[in-house]
Amino acid sequence: MRRRDFIALLGGAVAWPLAARAQQTGRLPTVGFLGASAAGFAPWAAAFAAHLRELGWVEGRTVAIEYRWSEGRAERYAEIAAEFVQLKVDVILTVGSAVPIVKQTAAAIPIVFAVAIDPVGAGLVSSLAKPGGNVTGLSIQANELAGKRIEVLREVMPQLRRLAILFNADNTQPVLEMGEAQGEARRLGLEIIPVAIRRADDIAPAFQNLKTKADAMYVAVDQLIVANRPSILALAVGERLPTVFSERDFAKAGALMSYGPSYAELFRHSADYVDKILRGTKPADMPVEQPTKFELVVNLATAKALDLKIPHSVLARADEVIE
Repeated sequence: MRRRDFIALLGGAVAWPLAARAQQTGRLPTVGFLGASAAGFAPWAAAFAAHLRELGWVEGRTVAIEYRWSEGRAERYAEIAAEFVQLKVDVILTVGSAVPIVKQTAAAIPIVFAVAIDPVGAGLVSSLAKPGGNVTGLSIQANELAGKRIEVLREVMPQLRRLAILFNADNTQPVLEMGEAQGEARRLGLEIIPVAIRRADDIAPAFQNLKTKADAMYVAVDQLIVANRPSILALAVGERLPTVFSERDFAKAGALMSYGPSYAELFRHSADYVDKILRGTKPADMPVEQPTKFELVVNLATAKALDLKIPHSVLARADEVIE
């Protein structure tokens, strides 16, 4: 027997008890998927489900996925977690900002975060190598990358003097990122204008109050930002504010640029964690991983609308240029 065939057979043997149990009980192993919005999370949810299928978990046949959307409202986390407890899901997949509240309500259910900003600093895990407890996942190193985003923005806008930083003040993770971005901006001699929001209704007034006070905007992404992406980008264009984000889908939707790991790839990789947990591995024994590849995406159409000329040095480094 070839080694590859043996490994495939072994994998099937490992999965068999779960399948047998599902047949006996009439219930499929179930994943609770908690995101911000169906529209905002569509490509990431698809990437997760596709890789889960590659690992042998076919939605509706060998696994069930219960999708729930917070619409960017943190108060929904506890409600959704309670639903997951009632549904007796086997594992919860979400993002770092939701973990503390979800964990309070669903402490006995393994939790995987597909995206988290400084999970150790935010108290999600004890350490990257040894998470401990019932939570593990993937860190996006947003704090360390904040300075890189501002450096590239400064390269595009040498005249940059005043930088607004939009962040959810009720979420520990973007607050941590905001602090990192603020420190890097000050190191470059930039004036900082913090723009704190807590709910969707705060977004339009925040831009109205900002008006011509800033030359550009750095946005710390979380579920509130993802759920309100269209309005944030529309307001930024209306105020002629160049924006930089951590995720490529924002640049594709109209932001000036983004720099960071691929969220689709992170959600895809999170399926590996879910697969192992469904097969019996404990979250405490699964180290938190960090991405090694980062993408620079530039939207030339937005640059043209803002009368900005992107330097050739930036375009040459870009992984994708949207025209």
